[in-house]
Amino acid sequence: MRKTILSVVGARPNFLKVAPLHREFLRRQDDVRSLIVHTGQHYDAAMSDVFFRDLELPKADFHLESGSASHSVQTARIMTRFEEVVESVRPDWVVVFGDVNSTLACALVCAKEHIPLAHVEAGLRSFDRKMPEEINRLLTDQVSDLLFATEQAGVENLLREGVAAGRIHLTGNVMIDALMQFEAKADRSSILQALRVQPGKYFLITLHRAGNVDSRETLSHLADLVTQTGSRAPVLFPVHPRTSRKLEEFGLLDKLRAESRVQLTEPLGYLDFVCLTKHALGVVSDSGGVQAETTHLNVPCLTLRNETEQLVTVELGTNTLGRGDAEGVLEWVDSVCQGHGKKSQPIPYWDGKAAVRIADVLVAN
Repeated sequence: MRKTILSVVGARPNFLKVAPLHREFLRRQDDVRSLIVHTGQHYDAAMSDVFFRDLELPKADFHLESGSASHSVQTARIMTRFEEVVESVRPDWVVVFGDVNSTLACALVCAKEHIPLAHVEAGLRSFDRKMPEEINRLLTDQVSDLLFATEQAGVENLLREGVAAGRIHLTGNVMIDALMQFEAKADRSSILQALRVQPGKYFLITLHRAGNVDSRETLSHLADLVTQTGSRAPVLFPVHPRTSRKLEEFGLLDKLRAESRVQLTEPLGYLDFVCLTKHALGVVSDSGGVQAETTHLNVPCLTLRNETEQLVTVELGTNTLGRGDAEGVLEWVDSVCQGHGKKSQPIPYWDGKAAVRIADVLVAN
């Protein structure tokens, strides 16, 4: 019998994860009716529309238009609107991705409505419950019927938390599927020429996490590190809307704009960002997805956190952890400039076939 599968996306990382899976569902149209729900958690053109275009995704079948709000208000708003979708469609499976508020909100609705739920990127743990993403991961995994892990550490975390082994599947990382599918297209981007940078001659920096940008003291410190990195090599800094607001609020935006070796840009589309990542000397970020992408592209990455939920990017990939102490960051920058950045090793199941494995399980259950 043909199954109806609702895939829920809300924020930029979700768009990357749903693209390979939706494409795989379309190849199985005799078995699957694939529908996409966009909660509207990320809603402006720079954070949403451009990703749908770059990833060749169709317009969402349902758009909840939840918008920006506090964690509680946003989660509640998504829940009430998603409940209406679930009641009208009654899907065979709902698939949620990662760790954003949309993921938890829709997972809770499925638990209440007894709708089978699958979590893609299950089992990842930073063990820092001050991060809202950690709470979202933990709770979503507890109510999911099928849990698709990207790495062995995720499987072990779930087993330790009492999840039945039969519900857990090690499938690999769908973000790597997307990267492999679109890397050649990203290579055709003209972004390097537009920004007037030379391949392998610049650092790429992104910041968006509350722990890094919401404090005046912390963000001021990180802005100084951006400037000091620029003294070693040109810096490209695509500024997340949240970060832009905080830089302006704290009086730091004009200071960074005045730095001749630091180039601030608007948020970038997926293809442009992949192109810049691939050709960077090194990447400094607090993003979870960037850790995986730099590992696949074999580009040194410094993650501005004390911990990561993606241990494999540190153990086998190019990722180094560093909260942001000036000495440590600049040591890493200097090491990369001298050609001593970490190199990647092959990671099990990060082979571009995660979506195939996930679809196989969903169709069979």
